[in-house]
Amino acid sequence: MSDNFGCCPLCGGEKQLGTTTFAVDLKFGVVVVREIPAFVCTKCGNAWIDDLVAAKLESIVADARRKQAVVEVTQWQQAAA
Repeated sequence: MSDNFGCCPLCGGEKQLGTTTFAVDLKFGVVVVREIPAFVCTKCGNAWIDDLVAAKLESIVADARRKQAVVEVTQWQQAAA
């Protein structure tokens, strides 16, 4: 059974399960979340995340915004717990 999750719309490569890093500049600070589960293109390296992961990332960013964190770096496993 293949772990292929479709073709990359950017380069035509295969998307497979992997991880990525998400970073956002909030103007007053930066939030970085590492090792996020994603579908990653084996050819160009672009990544796509599903809706549940995106919703959790929005929550992490909102929390950092409330705390006015200048720099917040976390691993997905810690942040998603």
